[in-house]
Amino acid sequence: MLLLNKQMIQNLYSMNDCLQDVEQAFRYGQVGETVAPIRLSVPHEKLGAETLYMPSYIEPEDYTAIKIVSIFPTNAKQGRKVLQGMIVLTDAQTGEHVAMMDASYLTVLRTGASSGVATKYLAKEDATVCAVLGCGAQSVGQIQAVMAVRELKHVILYNRTVEKAESMKQTLQELYPDWNGTITIEKDANDAVRQADIVICSTKSTTPIFNGRLVKKGTHINAIGSYQPHMQEVDVQTLYNSDKIVVDTLEGALHEAGDFLVPMKREQWNPTSIYGEIGEIITNKKNGRTSQDEITLYKSVGIAYLDTMVAATVYKKAIESGVGTTFTF
Repeated sequence: MLLLNKQMIQNLYSMNDCLQDVEQAFRYGQVGETVAPIRLSVPHEKLGAETLYMPSYIEPEDYTAIKIVSIFPTNAKQGRKVLQGMIVLTDAQTGEHVAMMDASYLTVLRTGASSGVATKYLAKEDATVCAVLGCGAQSVGQIQAVMAVRELKHVILYNRTVEKAESMKQTLQELYPDWNGTITIEKDANDAVRQADIVICSTKSTTPIFNGRLVKKGTHINAIGSYQPHMQEVDVQTLYNSDKIVVDTLEGALHEAGDFLVPMKREQWNPTSIYGEIGEIITNKKNGRTSQDEITLYKSVGIAYLDTMVAATVYKKAIESGVGTTFTF
């Protein structure tokens, strides 16, 4: 078995690699060449924590994998990581478990790439202003992915605590030292949304973070933070105003996305308003953006076969480059 840590993976695998893999994985999913059961969540109630188990299989790639992620909020007080994850990759031709790798960087990358692919097909070609609502760890991958598919000139950062937005500004300046665009910080999410061609929602909020009436015509929204039934970043007005609502998978979105489930429970919104899955657009079964004035919304809660796809590519790159530590049971 090959062991790969975060630094090894960062040296091997880029956002552009991930965008290609994620788009291909969605193609596989659309034609029924993937298996991805709904993830299993095991709660640890006395600590307010949980562990998630996400298995999947991609038939054309001949790999299966399981990602295990633990989320322990109390770790922060002890100086430990709140979110810890790993991926175990299995050769589907032999059943051999060929690699174990850190999942933190890959999760940020593939979640970002999912939004990047959606942005490629749904955002205006001339979109230049991106508002980022929530500046936690996931937002870095979101911004990187959007930067890879659109020529941004202005990034607007909003976070409930301004310090995180300031830290993200510094991170972006270090990641893109030669970029000529501007980065500003807004103290009000609504003020950020008013200006944006692309909106990224990446928070753990349980109540909507902006007024959907302020979204201007032609805006594209990537909503990735509301991944549990009780969470809600996007208000029902945003759903009403969106000309196309696209999801990573219908099964996952209608099982986990609070942005949909909360208004459904209140009988304020009907899921028949969902236009389709991103895979349908990638495979030309349905159109992406068809006018400059459309408001488009991409809702993603994550799908495990994306993890299998990226892990398989990382493993193959590691073998080719002689990277990693070999461990024998």
